Amino acid sequence: MPIKIPDDLPARSTLEREGVMIMGEADAVRQDIRPLRIGLLNLMPNKIRTETQIARLIGATPLQVELTLVRMTDHVARNTPADHILSFYRPWSEVRNACFDGFIITGAPVELLPFEEVGYWDELRRVFDWTQTNVHGSFNICWGAQAAVRHFHGVPKHALDRKAFGVFDHHNLAPASPYLRGFSDDFAIPVSRWTEVRREDLPEDRGITVLAESTETGLCLLDDPQHRSLHMFNHVEYDSTSLAEEYFRDRDAGKPIDVPKNYFPGDDPSATPQNRWRSHAHLLFGNWINQIYQTTPFDMNDIGER
Repeated sequence: MPIKIPDDLPARSTLEREGVMIMGEADAVRQDIRPLRIGLLNLMPNKIRTETQIARLIGATPLQVELTLVRMTDHVARNTPADHILSFYRPWSEVRNACFDGFIITGAPVELLPFEEVGYWDELRRVFDWTQTNVHGSFNICWGAQAAVRHFHGVPKHALDRKAFGVFDHHNLAPASPYLRGFSDDFAIPVSRWTEVRREDLPEDRGITVLAESTETGLCLLDDPQHRSLHMFNHVEYDSTSLAEEYFRDRDAGKPIDVPKNYFPGDDPSATPQNRWRSHAHLLFGNWINQIYQTTPFDMNDIGER
């Protein structure tokens, strides 16, 4: 089944070129089924790129999905045209009375700031609490995942001496998990962060399961059933060129940045990088969507009640 997005969302043409099935609003209302309602709280600076990446992954599943784009209520995005935000994004204050089958919170370029110094931290904490009553399942990514485990479990983040940057092998630690169904024993995932959450800081009495981990870059994916959440500390959603663009941006700005590991063939930045994580990105999001579909109430008014 296709994904339902606004007819004039810029991501639409990109997804159609890639063969992702798109459903218009007029076609959707004719189908006598309830689509899964997925919200995306997009905190990334390049919102158009991120919404395309996420829509690509959730639109590849065999279920009809309705995507709602959400922003922090008072935060002003500086890197996305204001008319795009006004046209396609709803402030959280306007959707807080709604219910969602799934809710995704992205990373944000604020990881070196203490959580309390992030301008929208107080509202984000209210969003996390709201997911416990109005959302059936959450998927938190990179800084969004660090923020979630800090809010729910008091887990700190730690600054790294050097940026964890590149494509790293990760180990499948829970092959029986429904979220890792079909995963190989080892798989590559892009990593791009200056901070980390450490295994030794995870509380032992909260039912958290480490699903995936890297020998080089540490924790990658946590299952947090108490809060019906997945926490992904890396960027499985990235495009083939995302790490390259980050590298060239920082290099050209004179910032200290290493060539991303295991990314450019022969570590040559002039070479075209190979995408070694695309299939696992689709598999992870497909498993998450399927798990939501199997367990969410049919009546959305019952979400959060059990």
